[in-house]
Amino acid sequence: MSSLKKAAKSGQKTHRERGQLSSRRHLGLLEKKKDYKLRARNFHRKDDYLKALKKKALDKNPEEFYYNMVNSKLVDGVHHAKHKEEVLTDEQKKLMQSQDLRYVTYKKVLESKKIEKLKANLHLLEESEEKPKNKHTFFVDSDREAKKFNLAKRLNTHPELLSRRHNRPTIETLQKARIQGDIDEDSLEYLAKERSKRYKELSSRIDREKELKIVEQKMEVKKNLMDNRKKKEEKKETAHSAAVYKWAMQRKR
Repeated sequence: MSSLKKAAKSGQKTHRERGQLSSRRHLGLLEKKKDYKLRARNFHRKDDYLKALKKKALDKNPEEFYYNMVNSKLVDGVHHAKHKEEVLTDEQKKLMQSQDLRYVTYKKVLESKKIEKLKANLHLLEESEEKPKNKHTFFVDSDREAKKFNLAKRLNTHPELLSRRHNRPTIETLQKARIQGDIDEDSLEYLAKERSKRYKELSSRIDREKELKIVEQKMEVKKNLMDNRKKKEEKKETAHSAAVYKWAMQRKR
């Protein structure tokens, strides 16, 4: 039991570090161990940093070139980047932006015209096993004319294509496709391939028109941002849409 009493912390004398002597009080507070640990840790951290910089300087190739060597200068021992003079004014920048915007708009209009032309030459009806319920009725003046009525001549197509509800090309289309005489399975397969090719071209042109429209909107927003007017961003720019800004109302004089 006596050993436990000696080991008890409550009965032990509290150890205190000595304070600064009165004769040395003018030198400030006496450094304690915790203060020494902070000072030593700070000293070693700086010493390690300096050693790492020296090693990096020794390992560096003296013939290596950096563009920052000619694009910066020393001012009071500190590197400062050289500012390039503005070659273009704000009006010149706006003019260049407007020219690029007009070019993109021109290309978009060309794609739109090509798309309309392809749509006019293609039958946009998909194949279906069930026959459609709609009918095409022709009216004639007399029974004699009805007996002599030639459906292929009236539709300006080949007689073997009358049973088809879609992709029924005219005689001129067949001549352009270099198909003459009787229509066989190979000819129909060729026409189907041509139609599929045209549809792929139409799909790619539609996608290109969408991309050009997005680029046009982004360039227009960028051009409008060059005006020194108060604005607020309503929607951020994405890959599929331009940014949306709201400008402050400006009274016209």
